[in-house]
Amino acid sequence: MTIKLSTCFIAVDDHDKALAFYRDVLGLEVRNDVAYEGMRWVTVGSPEQPDVEIVLEPPLANPNASPADKQAMAELLAKGLLRAVIFATDDVDATFERLRASGAEVLQEPVDQHYGVRDCAFRDPAGNMLRFNQPRKQ
Repeated sequence: MTIKLSTCFIAVDDHDKALAFYRDVLGLEVRNDVAYEGMRWVTVGSPEQPDVEIVLEPPLANPNASPADKQAMAELLAKGLLRAVIFATDDVDATFERLRASGAEVLQEPVDQHYGVRDCAFRDPAGNMLRFNQPRKQ
């Protein structure tokens, strides 16, 4: 039996800002950008991983959520507390410089971690924390 990651979700509050970041800054390809039941279904992914997609999802889209739940989700998204994603890169320092030059909010400059990676962290336009790491050279 084989189990692999197929799709993951990142909460966004503005698809156009999210696309400008994930497509134009990170270099991910847009796989879908379609209207669906009054919403917009946008997926992106790395050309290096054609079988893994990231859905850029408005967290308030659930029709079963109460107004209080929608308000709580909006507040958590604004604080950057809904999601964290870790991307692998072959050059964390170059990735850091590219993201910093784009104006992305820096949370952590590149550092060697005791658990074997060199990583850095940013916030995307919606406030999600994104980490970028590579294995440390031994």
